[in-house]
Amino acid sequence: MAAPILEVDMEHPSPRHLQRAVEVLERGGLLAYPTDTYFGLGCDLSSKKGIERLYQLKGRDKKKPLSFLCPDLSDVARYAHVSNFAYRTMKGLTPGAFTFILEATRLVPDLMMSKQKQVGIRVPDSPLVRELARALGRPLVTTSATNTEGEPLTDAKDIKAELGHGLDLILDGGVTLNEPSTVISLIGDSLEILRQGKGRLED
Repeated sequence: MAAPILEVDMEHPSPRHLQRAVEVLERGGLLAYPTDTYFGLGCDLSSKKGIERLYQLKGRDKKKPLSFLCPDLSDVARYAHVSNFAYRTMKGLTPGAFTFILEATRLVPDLMMSKQKQVGIRVPDSPLVRELARALGRPLVTTSATNTEGEPLTDAKDIKAELGHGLDLILDGGVTLNEPSTVISLIGDSLEILRQGKGRLED
């Protein structure tokens, strides 16, 4: 059965809607939700079942780690080694359309790390997603919602038609922009743009 669609306010999500989404995540379920970049598909970082299901739904190679979303910078420091340089850089760019590549801590499941023990972490400019991660108490593993050709899905109804069979709940905050985050490596205290996306770096 295809996942139900729940209309939510992206700026001020109601506690009732957040609670329903959290209950799905806590039992290893998969959500679709709008972010400040692509429509995302996600699960609870602590749910091995959820992470396995997410890889399966995306048809993604497990050698390609997924990134995850944190509610704020203090949360990032639990899952990644954040130097003074990394902290100052992220402080100026969060919340925003950036994914930061950092060295992982032991709290990160092996499935979520590259061979180099690195992770991709975002603090999105999306009150809905940050509140969801805060209510869950753990980061959200995330990947973009795409069709079989790999093209981004920007509407909840299209997501239901294409991916609803593998999801448990779709949060609908309206049509979202389809531009990826900018990926920045902060490894070794140097800044390198690995993918230019929506996030723009000022000089």
